[in-house]
Amino acid sequence: MTDTVTGAPPAATHSALSPTDELARWLELFDAALTRGDVQAATGLFTADCHWRDLIGFTWNLKTVEGHDGVRDLLAGTLAATQPASWATEGQASQAGGVTEGWFTFETAVARGRGYARLKDGLCWTLLTTLYELKGFEEKKGRARIKGAEHGVQKGRQNWTERRAQEEAELGITVQPYVLVIGGGQGGIGLGARLKRLGVPALVIDKHPRPGDQWRSRYKSLCLHDPVWYDHMPYLPFPDDWPVFCPKDKIGDWLEMYTKVMELNYWSSTECVKAKYDEETKEWEVHVLRSGEPLVLRPKQVVFALGMSGVANVPQIEGAETFKGIQHHSSQHPGGDAFKGKKAIVLGANNSAHDICADLWENGADVTMLQRSSTHIVRSDSLMDLALGGLYSEQALENGLTTDMADLIFASVPFRIMHTFHIPVYEEIQKRDADLYERLRKAGFMLDFGDDGSGLFMKYLRRGSGYYIDVGACDLVANGDVKLKSGVDIARITEHSVILSDGTELEADLIVYATGYGSMNGWVERLVSPEMAAKVGKCWGLGSDTTKDPGPWEGELRNMWKPTQQEALWFHGGNLHQSRHYSRYLALQLKARMEGLDTPVYGLQEVHHAA
Repeated sequence: MTDTVTGAPPAATHSALSPTDELARWLELFDAALTRGDVQAATGLFTADCHWRDLIGFTWNLKTVEGHDGVRDLLAGTLAATQPASWATEGQASQAGGVTEGWFTFETAVARGRGYARLKDGLCWTLLTTLYELKGFEEKKGRARIKGAEHGVQKGRQNWTERRAQEEAELGITVQPYVLVIGGGQGGIGLGARLKRLGVPALVIDKHPRPGDQWRSRYKSLCLHDPVWYDHMPYLPFPDDWPVFCPKDKIGDWLEMYTKVMELNYWSSTECVKAKYDEETKEWEVHVLRSGEPLVLRPKQVVFALGMSGVANVPQIEGAETFKGIQHHSSQHPGGDAFKGKKAIVLGANNSAHDICADLWENGADVTMLQRSSTHIVRSDSLMDLALGGLYSEQALENGLTTDMADLIFASVPFRIMHTFHIPVYEEIQKRDADLYERLRKAGFMLDFGDDGSGLFMKYLRRGSGYYIDVGACDLVANGDVKLKSGVDIARITEHSVILSDGTELEADLIVYATGYGSMNGWVERLVSPEMAAKVGKCWGLGSDTTKDPGPWEGELRNMWKPTQQEALWFHGGNLHQSRHYSRYLALQLKARMEGLDTPVYGLQEVHHAA
């Protein structure tokens, strides 16, 4: 007996199968329906509340669809061009709480893919499909690696050093890059490595004198807030004795080393001045200053890799121009060494604000934090133990979970339901760290756990702000060592003080604006045009209709790592984990275009917000 719509056996039959056999059976039915071109039968293999997240496998886009209507529309729009086949389980599936889940592989007409599925009663609840390589354009690795040595004799041959020097001398001068990556921090460097491995002529430019200076130039106490297992770069993981939380200068040195050994074409001391896209020639004209010398680059594709944020938000405050002390944005804060005995005001209460307050206090400054709105606080240890440890930890590695596997499992949870996975975690964290939260509240600190109690990562995805991973500064606030004024803003600045919105006057020698950043398309507005910035729209956020993330629902992060409304313009950024994982899909999209593969984009994101 079979289901008359899907051809699937009834749920009772599924329950008699092992988890791996159940997944294999579902893949067999799905494959058969797709091979027949039977969209209706394929759709019937999903639960009514299903979610399918596709990372360029079917859609040449980062796209999530929901429900039968979403699956049906995606398949109707992509099946003929994709030609999926060869669906097979990979490893052993598992079952818990009525959900069977496991890995699988598949192929398309032009690529090979890997995915992760969760089944309920024999039907697919969540499906992740991703590509990892293009047929005929595989990375030269493993058995396909290059020899390096050229045995035999040859007059006038170049050795590796000479060939590398020639490539560096020519690219951007006599040979134009196919891809120009603007921004040479960890995001741009990681993407550059992926493009290099794929044989895409790419040039990474950055205004700093050396790779890694983005980190070296920050205040001296800065360390990564995420643990080492979460932060690896593509291809080259950190050594197994690397610190759990890497100091800024150490990560700077790693990035400089990585740039060299991965043989990236990287121009330091190079700043993009302006750019424009020629719709007729399908080519960019990018004006740069390289060590002060003006040059014009003409790439086919441009990637803005300037972090997950845009231009620094510096508030315009009455009287700021009269201030006799020092004032700067948190991104320009050099450290607290020069402010011993000085009165410091830090406007803001998120990650940078807490770090800078702690840095100033350690250097003997009299510090006051001004908290304008509530902040989510989570202790680093609790975050590691309860939120990240299952995927990114020494224990996860010992359990056989590689970084690539962890990245895919993380990606397999659709954003629409991700908060439901996180709410119980943060409920447990609130119990675990109840004493800290009570002390902060008594000090007047305004706390939140997100609009729906889902905590850090959802706040990060939705708005990219509003949180602090506590590595010690919270105790300073709770104890009163760092003074706190909450629910206020700076109304006016005088020569030697700030006047708050409640009328309080505070003496000040230093004002730090830890006030965040605008959307990444702010760089497009500055370097290309306001019209193009409006055309591509706001970057980041899900459209969750929560604080600072206005609807409608998008399903994926706006504009990140995928085609935008402007041809040949891309955005890359996020934390080290996101930069590592999603650079794979961005690099494959760029390689496919360079090689002339057909890349029909399904579900190109509409623009609902300009900034």
